[in-house]
Amino acid sequence: MLSEFIQSVLHDTLFIKYGLLGLFFNGVFSSFIPIPTELTVSALLLAEINPIDVFLVLTIGSIIGGYIAYYLGYNGRLLKKLRKTPEKKYEEKSAGIMTKYGWFTVIFLSPWIPIIGDVVSIVAGTKKYSLVKYTVAMTTGKTVKSVAIVFFGVHFIHWLTSILR
Repeated sequence: MLSEFIQSVLHDTLFIKYGLLGLFFNGVFSSFIPIPTELTVSALLLAEINPIDVFLVLTIGSIIGGYIAYYLGYNGRLLKKLRKTPEKKYEEKSAGIMTKYGWFTVIFLSPWIPIIGDVVSIVAGTKKYSLVKYTVAMTTGKTVKSVAIVFFGVHFIHWLTSILR
């Protein structure tokens, strides 16, 4: 039964169908829409895609998505046109957390925070946070998260395959 579930995930999930290209777009979109990349990464690792390729594609896609989210916030008119402005409560909570703990820390940690983390990059753009500081914090945070997802994904896959034997 577990084996059948894994097979269905490997072949039926939208991003997984497109392999590394799907992972790239999953990484891009997950930076401003709460779409988890962990499932796609796990499925690609189960399909025996090279973990280094998975890491590189996920990191590059996530970083590009972070810049898109920043730009969406920076260019507020575009947000209004798309009608994708963050809910006021999430925007206020994100700005409050950033003020309390510092922008660098929050942007670095934001990839790990569901929903609020997705809004942080948009809020950083809205508040015209320094692009250099944003770049350092965001790329470091997204890279660390990608390393962790792939590292733990590889170990999870090894554990799962040892159980299924």
